[in-house]
Amino acid sequence: MGFDLKIFGDETLVESLDVEYLEWLVEERAAEVQTHFGKMWEYYTNPIMDLHRTGTHTIGHKAGENGKCYVQAQEYGLPARITGLVRCAEAGMFGGRPVGDIRRKEVVIENDIAWRVNAAVDFLFGKPISVVSRSPDGVKRAEIEGIIKAVFSANGGIGFLQDMAVLGGVYGFVDCMVRPGREIYERISDSPSNLSYEVVLGLARAIGLELIEAPRALPVLDENDYRKVVYYVQHFQQARNQLAGGGVLQRLFGREGDRRKVVSVTEITSAEAWQRYEDEELVAEGRLPWGFLPVVHIQNLAQPFYYEGQSDVEPLMPIQDELNTRLSDRASRITMQSFKMYLGKGIEGFAEKPVSPGVMWHTDNPDAAIEEFGGDEDHPSESAHIEEIREAMDKISGMTPLVAGVIRTKLGNLTSAVALRLTMMGMLSKTERKRFTYGEGLKNIAGMVLEILDRANIYKTNERDRDVEIIFPDPLPENEMEKLEEAKAKKELGVPVERVLKELGYETVV
Repeated sequence: MGFDLKIFGDETLVESLDVEYLEWLVEERAAEVQTHFGKMWEYYTNPIMDLHRTGTHTIGHKAGENGKCYVQAQEYGLPARITGLVRCAEAGMFGGRPVGDIRRKEVVIENDIAWRVNAAVDFLFGKPISVVSRSPDGVKRAEIEGIIKAVFSANGGIGFLQDMAVLGGVYGFVDCMVRPGREIYERISDSPSNLSYEVVLGLARAIGLELIEAPRALPVLDENDYRKVVYYVQHFQQARNQLAGGGVLQRLFGREGDRRKVVSVTEITSAEAWQRYEDEELVAEGRLPWGFLPVVHIQNLAQPFYYEGQSDVEPLMPIQDELNTRLSDRASRITMQSFKMYLGKGIEGFAEKPVSPGVMWHTDNPDAAIEEFGGDEDHPSESAHIEEIREAMDKISGMTPLVAGVIRTKLGNLTSAVALRLTMMGMLSKTERKRFTYGEGLKNIAGMVLEILDRANIYKTNERDRDVEIIFPDPLPENEMEKLEEAKAKKELGVPVERVLKELGYETVV
């Protein structure tokens, strides 16, 4: 059974969804998107897989006495002279084609990508944020802030924000779908409901905030405005709590030893309706009463003319490959030169006797000799090259080892806040850029939640009431006395007391 898109046939839409275009998205474009973004996630997590689980015997066959019993995802970028395999996208991160008689060498992986992404998340959402309502009604301001706090808390609180930052940092963007619960739909009425504030908070907690990872997102954009999403399509493989035989999807997407049933899911959402297909069969559909597409798009770092933002991982991948290559080369050299080796000439049975104290050889050959070679030697150019690679990663990411608490050289007196900020200027400037994009996304989520409650006649608000502000705390260590003095000065200048308190971290905190 194919796609039946009659429910989306509203003439008010900017453009209709073409069935052939949807089939192309699901059958061809989805595979490209999953491969592209899946590689970024593998480079970030760098999972380890045992040799017998790689699905191919070539790696195990290529492993010599110096090889390990497992492989890592970042080996994908290493040259064949180290891994013994030629990689290709079709074979996946752990597959490859063997190359002649080249055996697998020492493989060293230092994942410099993960700690940089995690450090960026810590500086962005390492501390709780505050949501401040700009409603002109003082009572409603407090209620709105409580509602937004309840929604975020019900969806994981600061953990939700950190997950959002991780997905955005790895893929370059993250989408959040606002899913009102069944309790919201059951409360929809034509007239305002006189509900208590406690009931409103309970209903607000039923609103789900679902983060959509990039490999499953297939947005259909307005042909005249790339910033506007007309239809939001998701396509992914979902494992069920059922056992199944070795079907096609199970062989393609199921893990070894995982006998669970796998179904291909396609979800289509517009401002007016939604559908869900499983294995290309329509299983559910319905109308949306909100009048807008309940999806908020957040770019990690703004990138003009593209739906996707700038990823923190993608520009680091080539440099990470170079670093792993040089570390692996150095490991192979050290392995070969760390131990003394001996070359015996003209001595019978030399290979059967170990070179150790108390062992003697005798021969009548006057030209016999034992030569010693090996031993580690210093290679300044190699160390300098590795250091330059690390510095290049620092420049690209804006994250230096100092951000992670690693101080390798004397940095002088960093007791002043100005000196510390100058040292971390790259990280702070990048964090400020992210505060804008993620802050705007959180404001849109909050506004969408309030609009849903308003259209469902659960909690009435107008457009001005739904305007909120996101306050991020300072990521650097703070001097409490300086903060209090600054707060006192703001109060004397006429800044509202409740805003000053929220900037200090009191009251409404998400």
